[in-house]
Amino acid sequence: MEPLPTKELVLKACRIAPHRAHPVLESAHLLAGLHQRRLRCAPGGTNEIDQHRARLVLVIDRWVATETSPPHGGAHMHTETVGMVVDRLAQFSASAYDILSGAPEWAVHNAWERVAELSLGYEDLAYEVAAGVRRLPYLSGPREYP
Repeated sequence: MEPLPTKELVLKACRIAPHRAHPVLESAHLLAGLHQRRLRCAPGGTNEIDQHRARLVLVIDRWVATETSPPHGGAHMHTETVGMVVDRLAQFSASAYDILSGAPEWAVHNAWERVAELSLGYEDLAYEVAAGVRRLPYLSGPREYP
């Protein structure tokens, strides 16, 4: 059983292609690229990007479902899947890098604070899933993304 990647590896994958083959890291890299493209799309022109994002989220969630141990009977339910959290990390990361040039200092700080907070949330979720104390929702059907 392969563990979930660390938050540092996921954040690095959001910026550069991962050096080791891992479905979560590869998907995080692709998701970040899609979010960068999405930032430059006209309103209403993101349907294809969002469909691709949904497929990548599903790739992550299927990997997690097959590679992690089942949770204990009393494990608490999380509100999102690992794939959904990685997608938001990719989104926040793309936005934070995009805002670096030309934004006020407070806006840059806020963007990076969002990345830092969510990366801690990912780290906690990865630990809890690996320890079997956190259940993940089953959301494998088609999803609409904003």
